[in-house]
Amino acid sequence: MRCYSCSKLSFDILCKCCKSELFVPTISTRKVGTLDVISFFKYATLEPLLLTKHKPEGHRIYKALANMTMKPFMEEFAEHDDGDVYIVAIDEHVKSGYSHVALLSHAMRSRHVIPQYGALMARNRVNYSGRSLQFRLDNPRDFVYTGKKDVDVILVDDIVTTGITLQEAHKVLMQHGVNVLFALTLADVEES
Repeated sequence: MRCYSCSKLSFDILCKCCKSELFVPTISTRKVGTLDVISFFKYATLEPLLLTKHKPEGHRIYKALANMTMKPFMEEFAEHDDGDVYIVAIDEHVKSGYSHVALLSHAMRSRHVIPQYGALMARNRVNYSGRSLQFRLDNPRDFVYTGKKDVDVILVDDIVTTGITLQEAHKVLMQHGVNVLFALTLADVEES
């Protein structure tokens, strides 16, 4: 097989060279309403990889990105936290045979980090890609939460743009007595 990024021969979808030189996470934190959103990359760094999310090769790319970023982050987080923490991914609808945000959640799974698959689903499935802030405000996701109540969770999504989706998800979770510690995303569109 070949590396998706540089086309060199590789056993993995991203070769060791690209992982260590091109796709080195630079963690940033952004405040969205009252929620801290931790991102591993700027969107421009990962754009070609993120755009594969609804293609067959996206499954392997998202899995590799999750193992490079979210898995080690949560391993370190779990070392310093005594209790269980739950992972709630935003809208795990299946497209192209898999859910890209479910792959992110699954990579973080451990003894004390427990994904709640399909717990936060959108009733409104409108595509926000390339849309204005006003369009996003006029067309909320209308989330339904069916997961555990009165627990600590980490909210997970692939990209944060305006933060409207994360804010709406945060609000719905709080209405169910869920304490959202922070949100994790692969990439942040906002340039700082």
